[in-house]
Amino acid sequence: MPKLRRALSKGGILVWVLAAIVLALVLGSVRIGGNHLLPVGVGRVFATFSDLFSQFLTFSIPLIIVGLVTPAIADLGRGAGKWLGITAALAYTSTLFSGFITYLVCAQVFPRLLASTSLGDVEKPGSALESYFTVEMPAPLEVMTALLLSFVLGIGLGMIPRGVLRKGFVEFRAIITKLIERIIIPLLPLHIFGIFLNLTYTGEALAVVKTLLRVVVVVLLLEVVILGVQYCVAGAYGRKNPARALVTMLPAYLTALGTSSSAATIPVTLRQTRRNGVSGAVASFTVPLCATIHLAGSTSKIFAFAYAISLTQGVSISAPQWVGFVFMLGITMVAAPGVPGGAIMAATGLLSSMLGFDDAQVALMIATYIALDSFGTATNVTGDGALAIIVDRMTGGRISDGGDPENARELAFDTTAYLDDVSAPGMSAEDLGVLPSTS
Repeated sequence: MPKLRRALSKGGILVWVLAAIVLALVLGSVRIGGNHLLPVGVGRVFATFSDLFSQFLTFSIPLIIVGLVTPAIADLGRGAGKWLGITAALAYTSTLFSGFITYLVCAQVFPRLLASTSLGDVEKPGSALESYFTVEMPAPLEVMTALLLSFVLGIGLGMIPRGVLRKGFVEFRAIITKLIERIIIPLLPLHIFGIFLNLTYTGEALAVVKTLLRVVVVVLLLEVVILGVQYCVAGAYGRKNPARALVTMLPAYLTALGTSSSAATIPVTLRQTRRNGVSGAVASFTVPLCATIHLAGSTSKIFAFAYAISLTQGVSISAPQWVGFVFMLGITMVAAPGVPGGAIMAATGLLSSMLGFDDAQVALMIATYIALDSFGTATNVTGDGALAIIVDRMTGGRISDGGDPENARELAFDTTAYLDDVSAPGMSAEDLGVLPSTS
C-alpha cells in the first residue's frame, strides 16, 4: 500500500483520475450473489458527495472566471510594447485555427464514427444512486455576466498603471488559483468516481468509455495535423525547414508529456527554440509568454470532446453557437491557471453557459480532458516554438520597445514582486501560484 500511494502521488491528478474511473467500473460492475460488490447504500454516499461537489463547482465557476480572466486581460494591456500585442494576436490566431479545424473534422467524422452510439441516457444518470441530501449553492453571478464583467474590468485595468484595484485582482487571482489547486483539483477524483460509479450502476459506463476511446484517436491525429500546419507556416515565413524545426522541438514535446506542465517545460522549450535559430532575446520573450497564452492543443481537445458529448447525448447546438464557442474558448484559454487541469476548469463556464451542458456532462468533460492532459500540453509547448520563429523573423531577432525580454514576469507588471512584498512568510508569489499558466 505505501508503494501504491507513492506511485499515485508521483503520477499527479492524471493517475488519480484514471484510478477513480477504473475503480468505479470494477466496484460498480462486479456482483456477488446478485448484489453489487459495493452496496447501494455506500454508493449513495459517493453520489451525495458528487452532488455537493457539483453544487460547489457551480458556485465557484463565476468566481474562477472573474478571478482569472480579469487580470489575464489586464496583463495583456501592458508589457513589452507592440510585440506583446503581436505575439498575443499570433497565439490567439493559432488557437482559433486549432478550434476551427477541429470543428470541421468533428463535423465530418463524428456523425459517422459515432453513428451507432447514443449516450442520451447518460445525460441525467441519477436514477441508480440517489444522493441522501442536497444543498443548494447559488452562484454569485451568472456565467455570462461574469465573462462580460471580466472583459470590462480587464480592459479598464490594462489602462491604469499599477492601480489599487489591479493589485486587488492580483491577490484575488492567487486566491482562486489556490481554490483550484488545493480544493477543486484534489477532490476531483472523488467526484469523477461518484459519476462513473453511477454510470456503472445504470449500465452506461461501458458505452461512455468506448465512445471516448474513439474520440481520443481523432484528437491525437488532429494534434499532429495542428503542429504540422503551425511549422509549415512558421517555416515558410521564417525561411526554415519545417520538418527539421519540428524535430528539433521533440525534446520539449517529450518533456511536456512527462510533466503535463507548460511552465515546467519552459527551460527545455527555450533551449530547443534557440537551437532552431531563434535569437536569445526573442526566445526568452516569446516562450514564457506563449506558455501562458498559447493553448492550441488544449482548445482542440476541449472542442472535440464537447462536440462528441453533444452529438451522442442529443444536445442540439447550432453552427453559430459552435463558432462563438471557439472564439470565447480562445480568450478563456489565456486565463487558464498554472495547475494540472486548469484549462478545462477555466472552460467549464463556457460549457454550461454557451453549450448548455449539465453537471454530468461537465464532469465527463473534466475526466476525459485530464486523461489526455499531457498530450495537449505537449502540443501547446511545441507550437510555442513555431510562434517564436515567426516573431523572430518579424522583429529581426530583437525586442527593443520596452520591457526586459529576459524576465517573463515583467510582462504582467510586477505582480510577483508585489505579492512578495505584501505576503506573510510562506505566502510568496511562488507559494501562491502566480506563475506562467499550464494547460
